[in-house]
Amino acid sequence: MPRFYCPAALQTGLILELPAGPARHVQVLRLQPGDAITLFNHGPDGVGWDQYQGGEFDATVTQMGRSNVQVQIGKHHAIERENTNVVHLAIGMPANERMDWLVEKAVELGVASIQPLMTQRTVLRLSGDRAVKKQTHWQSIAIAACEQCGGNRVPVVHPVMNFDAWLTQSQSLRRAVLSLREGSVALTPWAAPNRQEALVFLCGPEGGLSPAEEEAAIAQGFAPVSLGKRVLRSETAALAALVQASGWAA
Repeated sequence: MPRFYCPAALQTGLILELPAGPARHVQVLRLQPGDAITLFNHGPDGVGWDQYQGGEFDATVTQMGRSNVQVQIGKHHAIERENTNVVHLAIGMPANERMDWLVEKAVELGVASIQPLMTQRTVLRLSGDRAVKKQTHWQSIAIAACEQCGGNRVPVVHPVMNFDAWLTQSQSLRRAVLSLREGSVALTPWAAPNRQEALVFLCGPEGGLSPAEEEAAIAQGFAPVSLGKRVLRSETAALAALVQASGWAA
């Protein structure tokens, strides 16, 4: 059954005109009155979460216009498919389309949030309107990935930040930086004793973090952790950390 993120208050029995985004998707799929869909509304901005029940709703298309779609909301299902262990990723943005791919796959694997970072070795340099457009683009990828994979909570993709500015922010979560340095501890045993605690993983871009950046992260309380003997691409390393730390299972 097609699933759509619908940023609106949902209630069983309600007749609702879908917002522009999901309405357009329904029209692209050429759905007709009487067709069944699934809606969920736990969005990335946190606004109005007190009125959003989580889970998902059955819905039926009742009217198809040239630019509008009307549905009737059906039964609510208190279904959540999120990872038990909360993992946030802070990533030195990889170049080209690799960031798009990383956002999509991280959402499929249950990431809690994604923080794009500009580091010393980041090839992709963003600021101003271009940074805002990229964030909006990545957030739309996160929404589409949730619709596809069955997730009912869209992770937030935060605005792009400079590494130094992000690092100096107050952060109370347990944190680790993916590192190739001697003495780094293996990620899985580091994460395993605290699986119920939210974790943040910092991963560099192509070429990794600079030595100065890694030292700065460690000075701020980030534990240097290793994924093993192989050197992984930045996007692969971030996903591997997510899988190992969250205890992910299909």
